[in-house]
Amino acid sequence: MEDASILDELLVCRLEQGRKVVEPCTLVIFGASGDLTSRKLVPALYHLFRAGQMPDPFRIVGFARRPKTDLEWRAELREALGRFSRTQPVDGAAWEAFAANLHYCAGEFHDLAAYQRLKRMVRGFGHPGLAHNLLCYLAVSPSQFGGVVDRLSAAALLEKRSDDKAGWQRVVVEKPFGSDLTSARNLNAELTRYTHETQLYRIDHYLGKETVQNLLLFRFSNAIFERLWNRDAIEQVQITVSERHGVGARGGYYEEAGALRDMVQNHLLQVLALVAMEPPVSLEAEAIRDEKVKLLRALRVWAPEQVRSQVVRGQYKAGLIGDLSCPAYRGEPRVAADSNVETYAALRVLVDNWRWSGVPFYLRTGKALPLSASEIRIQFKPTPHVLFAAQCGPRLDANSLTLRLQPDEGITLRFNGKVPGTTMQIRPVRMHFSYDAEFGAYTPEAYERLLLEAMAGDATLFIRRDEVEAAWSFVDGIRAGWEDAVLGDAEFYEAGTWGPAAADALLARYGHTWRHPQPVHEPRATR
Repeated sequence: MEDASILDELLVCRLEQGRKVVEPCTLVIFGASGDLTSRKLVPALYHLFRAGQMPDPFRIVGFARRPKTDLEWRAELREALGRFSRTQPVDGAAWEAFAANLHYCAGEFHDLAAYQRLKRMVRGFGHPGLAHNLLCYLAVSPSQFGGVVDRLSAAALLEKRSDDKAGWQRVVVEKPFGSDLTSARNLNAELTRYTHETQLYRIDHYLGKETVQNLLLFRFSNAIFERLWNRDAIEQVQITVSERHGVGARGGYYEEAGALRDMVQNHLLQVLALVAMEPPVSLEAEAIRDEKVKLLRALRVWAPEQVRSQVVRGQYKAGLIGDLSCPAYRGEPRVAADSNVETYAALRVLVDNWRWSGVPFYLRTGKALPLSASEIRIQFKPTPHVLFAAQCGPRLDANSLTLRLQPDEGITLRFNGKVPGTTMQIRPVRMHFSYDAEFGAYTPEAYERLLLEAMAGDATLFIRRDEVEAAWSFVDGIRAGWEDAVLGDAEFYEAGTWGPAAADALLARYGHTWRHPQPVHEPRATR
């Protein structure tokens, strides 16, 4: 019993060491009546509260146009939590304790008087930390980012500074951050009129996923893989983010964005940067972000005349996804009947540095595909076939390592094994690690981790100004190559398939094929 007690104390000590130190603060959500607030932000904060990870004390203030009382806003959020919480049913006592910290401030985003009311509310909470430590979450349209920070500054709720000596103020902004390099630079300039770069937290929820975070630890703490992570051992890398559903009600947004802006510029390039970056000099936020920027700047930018041979776009036609019919993109609400907007993009990316010279990175993303999944597949170079080619032929597969980001987060190693028996038969087999099965616990939602990091002032999982601009510089080169070209027959694909024929042809030119994500049906640990 004494040994067990000592082990328990060590475990508690380790847990405490792993906790973020979060000072008392007030979190203000601009756009408090929006979908993001009810679906993601408040459930994430509630789960942090239940886990004992919110600061003590804390307050959450919702800021939006519609007039309502604190009680009315709390009731709306309680109803939403019943639908979107990852733990059901909602713990009534925990909710009541959490809801006591929720307040509402009505006002127009341009109205300085409303920000003065917000300041009086924050100053009236009666604790120095609640008054002077402020996290402003801009869950609003990017066109409103500049106006909100301008009014926050005018109301003396936001002061541009690079230190936290007299309290801190931080601003979290959602994507999309610009629509091209020029607009991103303009937005950066507008925001940094009122904030220091260290106060800006540009969020990409993909960076909050457990497997994405595990990339650094997996790469740099495992000698068996770290030594293979280069052009000598790796033949190609495939990064896939597939979505089973069509655009649905987001047709208006997609007409403006398309898959390249919506997914490639942020999610896929961020994952690519973490997969391919050099080891940072430390685990400090700026050291890690320095290496990500170096990687993004090493991406080969295709000349406009090269783009069509290195990048494929696509758009889904009507089809079946499983047993459900899906209309064509051009038949979705608020989509032009002759739209040339891409719902699918596939890229062959080359990294012009010493580690990755000659290794292609194939990136793809699309709507209305057979499966919703995000994964990274590292394909190793094949062994010489002189020993087993005659007996095994095509069954002798190259080794691969797959990091599954969602769903069923985990890591799979694929290698060749002998089939039991008297003949020399070889079959690819796999070793699979599942977060759920191994740790027996639900992986936290990305927004839980990101909100906690923002309150703690750790910018590691957020995107720096030069990262944004480096990514847009790469993507703008692709858009210049596409110009206003009309989609061809090979660029359309039926809903429920893995994309257009042109995407298969892209890889075939280099002797490669896509490896499609597969449904994962692993036994789950009892919770």
